[in-house]
Amino acid sequence: MLEKLKNRWGINSNFQVVIILVVFSVTGSAAVFVKKIVFDLLGIDADTSLWIKIPMYVLTILPSYQILLLVIGTLFGQYRFFYNFQKKSIGRFFRKSKHK
Repeated sequence: MLEKLKNRWGINSNFQVVIILVVFSVTGSAAVFVKKIVFDLLGIDADTSLWIKIPMYVLTILPSYQILLLVIGTLFGQYRFFYNFQKKSIGRFFRKSKHK
């Protein structure tokens, strides 16, 4: 499994794979923590309509995750990997359709 990830990500070290997986884990937890803070500040709770809660969830989690991924990745010494990873990920959102 580690070999598959190393090939896919273009890295050589098992240690780097572990660091990258740790960064993804920490970032996910941190993004949920940020969402909780934002929801508390905005007064969004269990009684709030899903029509408000779902868009706010997306508008909170997506940008905070992207920012936190770069910050936490940098703290773990993996800035270049996560910068390139985000360029690819964001590029998928804005890719032109191949249908004519």
